[in-house]
Amino acid sequence: MRISHYKTEQYNMETKNSIIPTFSFDQFTKEPVKAFLLITLVAISYLYVDGKMMYSEQIKAQGEKIEKLEAKIDMLSIQLKRSDSLLSAAASKLMVLQELGKIK
Repeated sequence: MRISHYKTEQYNMETKNSIIPTFSFDQFTKEPVKAFLLITLVAISYLYVDGKMMYSEQIKAQGEKIEKLEAKIDMLSIQLKRSDSLLSAAASKLMVLQELGKIK
């Protein structure tokens, strides 16, 4: 008797910790609108969670892309400064040569 009593208590503890649905198939057949709304709610919840997961993956991918583009912008900025300084030096040499009359 003790063993069966222990097993009953253990079963009761397991069922208390598990999720027991509060609706049955009979309730679904009696009220199909509520059943449809429940299924719709579950579907919308799934789509919401799936969208959030995809959104976070996109954010990560875009972050990596932004880092690459920022590195490219830095490299191009350095090249622009270098070419600007070379252009300035060439323009000043040209002006000096024009003033000396070597170039018309």
